[in-house]
Amino acid sequence: MPESVLSGGQMAWSMVAESEPGTICKQADVKYDFVSHKFVMLSFGQEVIIDVSAFTITSPTPLGEHLLHGLGYFFDMACLWYLGKAKNKPLARKLVSPASLSGGEIFQKGSHVLPLDQIASRYGNDIEGFYKRGAELGGLKLEHGDASLLLHPFPRVPVTMILWAPDDEFPARVDMFFDTTCEQHLPPDVIWSTAMTTVLSML
Repeated sequence: MPESVLSGGQMAWSMVAESEPGTICKQADVKYDFVSHKFVMLSFGQEVIIDVSAFTITSPTPLGEHLLHGLGYFFDMACLWYLGKAKNKPLARKLVSPASLSGGEIFQKGSHVLPLDQIASRYGNDIEGFYKRGAELGGLKLEHGDASLLLHPFPRVPVTMILWAPDDEFPARVDMFFDTTCEQHLPPDVIWSTAMTTVLSML
C-alpha cells in the first residue's frame, strides 16, 4: 500500500515490521525473542512486549498494563517510532527543555502544552510521594531542585523531571528536560508524545 494512504499507526507498524530485528535491537537497546518473534523493551521500569505480527503492545506486569491502557495512543505511536528510528548513540548528558528543541514550538500551543502543573499540584507538598511514584516507574533520584527524577520512557530517551516545592513567593513547579540526543531518535511530534507519556505516568 502506498505510504501516502497509510494511517500513522499503519506506517509505524510497517516501519518496525520491515526492519531487521537484530538491527532494531542494537539501535534501540531492546531484545528480540526469535521463538515468539516479539520485541522486549523496558519502559518506565516495566517489561513491554511488542508483537509485530499481531499488532499488539502488552506488558506482563500489572503496572505495565495499567500504564499501557492509561497512556494509550501516546505510548503506542511513540514506542513504534522509537523502535523504528532509534540510533545507537551515546548520551550527550546535556539537558534541553522540550520547547528549546527543533520544532519545540509544538510544546507551547494550546492542547500541546504539557500538563506539568498537574504533577506540581499533586506532589508539590509530597516529595516522598513524588519519589515513591518515581521508584515504581524505575526512576532514579537526582540532585536537582527540591526533588528530581531520571525516568526512561525508552532505553535511549531519558527524561529528567525536576520538582520545586511551593514557598512564600512561588507556587510549586515542575520542569522537564530531555537529553539533547533525543532528536536523533525521534521527530518533534513523537518527542511530544513521549513527554506526554512521562507526564501521564506520574499522574
